[in-house]
Amino acid sequence: MLDAQLKSQINRLWDKFWSGGISNPLQAIEQMSYLLFMKRLEDEDIARQEEAKLSGEKFTSVFNGNEECKWSKWTELPADKILEHVRDKVFPFLRKLGGEGSLYSQYMKDSSFSIPTPSLLIEAVKIINDMHIKEQNRDAQGDIYEYLLAELTTAGKNGQFRTPRHIIKMMVELANPDLDDRICDPACGTAGFLVSAYEHILKKNTSKEFIKKDYEGNEYNFKADKLNDKQIEMLKKDVLWGFDIDQTMVRISLMNLMMHGITKPNIKQLNTLSKRYMDLNCFDLVLANPPFKGSIDESDMGDNFRVKTKKTELLFLELMFNLLTAGGRCAVIVPSGVLFGNSKSHKDIRKLLLERCRLDAVISMPSGVFKPYAGVSTAVLFFTKGEATKKVWFYNMEGDGFTLDDKRTKTDKNDIPDIQKRFKDREKENPTDRKGKCFFVDLLEIKENDFDLSIQKYKDIEYEEVKYETPEKLKKQILELEKEIVKDIEELEIS
Repeated sequence: MLDAQLKSQINRLWDKFWSGGISNPLQAIEQMSYLLFMKRLEDEDIARQEEAKLSGEKFTSVFNGNEECKWSKWTELPADKILEHVRDKVFPFLRKLGGEGSLYSQYMKDSSFSIPTPSLLIEAVKIINDMHIKEQNRDAQGDIYEYLLAELTTAGKNGQFRTPRHIIKMMVELANPDLDDRICDPACGTAGFLVSAYEHILKKNTSKEFIKKDYEGNEYNFKADKLNDKQIEMLKKDVLWGFDIDQTMVRISLMNLMMHGITKPNIKQLNTLSKRYMDLNCFDLVLANPPFKGSIDESDMGDNFRVKTKKTELLFLELMFNLLTAGGRCAVIVPSGVLFGNSKSHKDIRKLLLERCRLDAVISMPSGVFKPYAGVSTAVLFFTKGEATKKVWFYNMEGDGFTLDDKRTKTDKNDIPDIQKRFKDREKENPTDRKGKCFFVDLLEIKENDFDLSIQKYKDIEYEEVKYETPEKLKKQILELEKEIVKDIEELEIS
């Protein structure tokens, strides 16, 4: 939904941070988040004041007694005062804002303002002012932040990296979340899954005449006019839950949700694989792309795990099973090794998904989907807890709408619309041709193959016959070629 000018301004902001000495993308995003937060804080305060005037209600500004902390005030300070003022006055104010335990204080707890020079701060303020964020609707404000997050192209040390937005949207479409769902991402990162689930629910509850499309065909302007105030309040406060082990990612995800209009997000810094996390059977939907590598200390591991392993990609799968209520569903990205690994723990987790869940789908994705972060081959698993599997729907994704190299430029090769349609119609269609993109495999056959879930195990490969020349024909061709060479030599000698 962002126009070229806004994208250009965000790119300029990144350039200024990099040239100003902040080259770590996570640190840059965090500092940009603080500035956007400061700007939005005053904008929201003004909006509430105007609403109070119209309704005749009493209004108390969040800046009461701290006028010097308003964006409009401190951004006018000269270069020799602005940096010190923000660091020593604005930040302490933000940490205490709202009192103990408030969203603002939680977001700013232990934060530090690390923009190193007044010139960088002034340049950043100028670019943010030029964006006219206050004049943008909620969709555009959220997209500004999403575009910022798109620059997170460095995988973390535990294998975590940002999931492409179109892959998130595909998984959310398959899961089809609703207002009655309690939704969780136990390794939420930037909260992309939670934001997408939120927007999906808004869209489902928006009349068609309000929905618009941008120049790329993406839908927006989800007014949720079919929901009443109480339902919208519930959606913003009680439906979405996220956890992450990394404090910086928690701050970023909080800001991401806030920029999308979720004023009181339920995001906590917590290792959901550890003993400190105790939730069981409490979520209707889990959406996640958990870390692909790393391990956990056995002494810190939660007590509810039955699969004996330290591999986080396997532990997260069992965690998601434990988190779901009966009938709860999960869409999760896993490295392809989970599908065919021959260790006991690999087989045990696949048996769990097949025997104590209905494994609805295995969607194999090409290795380039996560470039430039990583070239690892992955798959999406979709399962429903509490009902044994009878057959599994496999799909071989060959393209996701982008080239599979590091450039990831747009292309027409895109299986995602087909995946969404055929997943929905899979029972009616009942595909069995194993030379096609998708087909069903019975549980008995999967058991006979040691619970292997890789599509290559079951797909029929169509070999194309190659016709080779016969020795006699090759000999004839060689003789004819020799004659041509001799003729050419004789002509050269004559000339």
